[in-house]
Amino acid sequence: MLVSMDHQAVAAVSLAGIFLDVLGGLYLAYDLLGGQHGPLRLLTRMVTYSIVFGIGYGLGLGVFFGIAAGLTTGFTVAIELHRIGSRHDHYPLRWEAVFSAIRGLGFGAGLYRALGLPYAAAYAALITVGQVVAYSRGMRPGADYVAARQHRFTRRQLWGTVARTVGYTAAALLCSALVRHVDHPWRFAARLGLVTGLVTAAGISFNPYIEYFADNLPERRLGVFGIWLVLFGFVLQSFQYWVAILDVSVT
Repeated sequence: MLVSMDHQAVAAVSLAGIFLDVLGGLYLAYDLLGGQHGPLRLLTRMVTYSIVFGIGYGLGLGVFFGIAAGLTTGFTVAIELHRIGSRHDHYPLRWEAVFSAIRGLGFGAGLYRALGLPYAAAYAALITVGQVVAYSRGMRPGADYVAARQHRFTRRQLWGTVARTVGYTAAALLCSALVRHVDHPWRFAARLGLVTGLVTAAGISFNPYIEYFADNLPERRLGVFGIWLVLFGFVLQSFQYWVAILDVSVT
């Protein structure tokens, strides 16, 4: 049986392997990078939040959306929470607007393949503006910040999650009406808003544990984690060579 594979998929697997190798090397170099007070605390947050948001968005809205929205949300949230945890202060509004735009681009990229550029660009712009307004009113990822081995979900975080759900749903309906007709617009908007709200709620409730985890991981566990990342990276990088050895057709 002839097996064929997209050359872009092969390249993506190889790039993922390189990324994991670099990431694993950083964990193995824990001491050289300043130990507990070095950049690995931020890196650990980035990886963990990207996985949490990526899985949540991926399960609800598809793998491609999960990758695009999960990475941009995870990276920006990690940067903001790292500052809150280390300096007990948030970024100025202009930087928070940049983070909002990055997350908006991630959502737009996730919607682009299915709904086209006009819809994706309009949706990204709308939710970026909405996030900036929320920041100006004190609603940010670091609201009611705490690092502890327990879950937490405050009243303010609850109302922020509800507002985010309603806002993302309304933005989808507006884009469906003005930019592009979408089959079953109410169903799609509700799905997009509810998934966003549920993932946001899950991320908020696990924030304290993730923050504690990032700041208190033992050095030996970091090293073991780094070794596993390097091994997985090697497997993924070797994928392109197995494709050639097994004579898999690449299109």
